[in-house]
Amino acid sequence: MSSETAKEPADGNELLLAQALRLHSSRPSPNPPSANRETFKSPDANFGNAPTKARTIAFVGAGGKTTAIFQLARELPQPVLITTTTHLGAWQIPLADTHIVAHQISDVAEREFQGVTLISGSIQDDRVMNIGDDILSWLHATTQKLNITLLIEADGSHQKALKAPNEHEPVIPEFVDTVILMAGLSGLGKPLNAEYTHRPEVFAALSGLPLNEIITPEALTRVLTHPNGGLKNIPPHARRIAFLNQADTPDLQAMGGKMAAALLGYFDSVIVGNLKNSSFQTFEKTAGIILAAGASTRFGQPKQLLDWRGEAFIRAVTRTALQAGLSPVVVVTGANAEGVEAAIRDLPVLIARNKDWQSGQASSIRAGLQALLRPAVENTSEDIKWPAGSAIFLLADQPHMTAEVIRTLIEQHSTELYPIVAPLVMMEQRANPVLFDRITFPDLMKLEGDIGGRAIFSKYPVEYLPWHDDRLLLDVDKPEDYRRLIEDDTL
Repeated sequence: MSSETAKEPADGNELLLAQALRLHSSRPSPNPPSANRETFKSPDANFGNAPTKARTIAFVGAGGKTTAIFQLARELPQPVLITTTTHLGAWQIPLADTHIVAHQISDVAEREFQGVTLISGSIQDDRVMNIGDDILSWLHATTQKLNITLLIEADGSHQKALKAPNEHEPVIPEFVDTVILMAGLSGLGKPLNAEYTHRPEVFAALSGLPLNEIITPEALTRVLTHPNGGLKNIPPHARRIAFLNQADTPDLQAMGGKMAAALLGYFDSVIVGNLKNSSFQTFEKTAGIILAAGASTRFGQPKQLLDWRGEAFIRAVTRTALQAGLSPVVVVTGANAEGVEAAIRDLPVLIARNKDWQSGQASSIRAGLQALLRPAVENTSEDIKWPAGSAIFLLADQPHMTAEVIRTLIEQHSTELYPIVAPLVMMEQRANPVLFDRITFPDLMKLEGDIGGRAIFSKYPVEYLPWHDDRLLLDVDKPEDYRRLIEDDTL
């Protein structure tokens, strides 16, 4: 835990933490509770069922858990319940609007939940103890029924920037649907000792870094991704988020960004930011979907197999997508599928053969997205269903497209999670490729006929990325376009 004070967002500001975590958010609630705040009673008080599934989120790690929990609680729709499976510092009690000490279920069953409510066991000296397992199970069932978010602090860190878990922790209930692992980047560059790290001996064993050596991003990454470290006791169905807090300098932000690339092999998303000023950047996997199913009727032969500097168009585009870090990369084939697939057979991509390619581009968009879906599990939420946070759609007839534009689209998206990000060439003409956030995927899946993603531009705000290279507008529809492309010495 950290001794930072939970920051109250200014009225009307964007709820940056909730957005970065991809949690549904509303305007922050006032503190203390106001007369017009919505009130929820327990089922025993005859309150109705909630229309949608609630969230149960566990926080583990170090470097600002308390601040994050209470800041998030203020941003989410009220009421929000907070509890612990270990213990809390008694100094945290005033951060809640209401504190309920629960020794048995009846202590909470008849209570009204308002604002941010902390539910705990008894207070012993400077500690607030955890509630019993029966009360915790009741709270989970109740919050699910009433559509109330339940936040759980599942380990302690003695207010250090970094930590490694002991044998008995973290205590993460099996029913948790999201786990947020926190680490304070202020611990980087500091010696590995008890001043900056909780349980430095365990951290040393997991990281391979000797005690009193300087903590590096690589050492911290090893701990966060170790099955007995940051990944310990996370339920297999839970969404995993790594939150690198205290990135309050450009150097720490850059270190966090580099760590995110490695962490995304183990986590669904990585947040790099600073709770003190509510500044966050979200790193997620961005999929690449290459549309290569067309018959090239106007051109007269398969464009996907045209030569570009000694390799087929489709291979050049696919290699650029992989080079830019898109993952996974899906190639949608249809007409001339065998030849197209043969050209990329040795590349680490997914093939989605669109048998309905003749119906138009919409069918290829659906086929590409369908290939991204995880296997269905019970009560799968949208954020678990889609392993990628966004997808960039690429055209098979743009072999000259660079990894730079792809990376820039991803970077722009990560700052605000814009629904759509598209290049705007010379400040006047939209170009490809285009990035679509996963919030748009359900609408893309509904497209029919010979239309593309542009059909949903009117439904979502589009963030345009200024691009001053008009060669991005080049594509190949006719033989003369191909000649112009291969004769351009600047490409």
